[in-house]
Amino acid sequence: MAEKKAEQIPFVDYLKLGDKPHLVANECTACGARFFDRRSACAKCSNTTFKPAPVATEGILRTFTIVAFAAPGIPVPFVSGVVDCAGTSVRANIVNCPADPRHVTTGMKVRLTTYPIGTDAKGTEAINFGFEPIA
Repeated sequence: MAEKKAEQIPFVDYLKLGDKPHLVANECTACGARFFDRRSACAKCSNTTFKPAPVATEGILRTFTIVAFAAPGIPVPFVSGVVDCAGTSVRANIVNCPADPRHVTTGMKVRLTTYPIGTDAKGTEAINFGFEPIA
């Protein structure tokens, strides 16, 4: 008998799981500005209509910081950065590489990855996203 796979849920609404995990932004139908949170109006042009817009899964690290102090229980150091995904800026952690400037550089190519961040009492696994270097 096959083992039942634990249910997985995305940590944020704009992360879509499945065979090809990806992010989906809310794109303003008037000016094309993209946002990851729910909006009543566009911050750029005040338009009130949006459409879902898939975000590229590969990008370029534009800026980063190495976080040395965090809330209790959060392992440090870790890398937090801004990735340009074909014109859409995504804030995310840079994972699967050492948190030091010899291994993380602006301009490096990265790709979206997902990883589990916790499991509740019913066995449901929360899945988050980050970006990892493309070798």
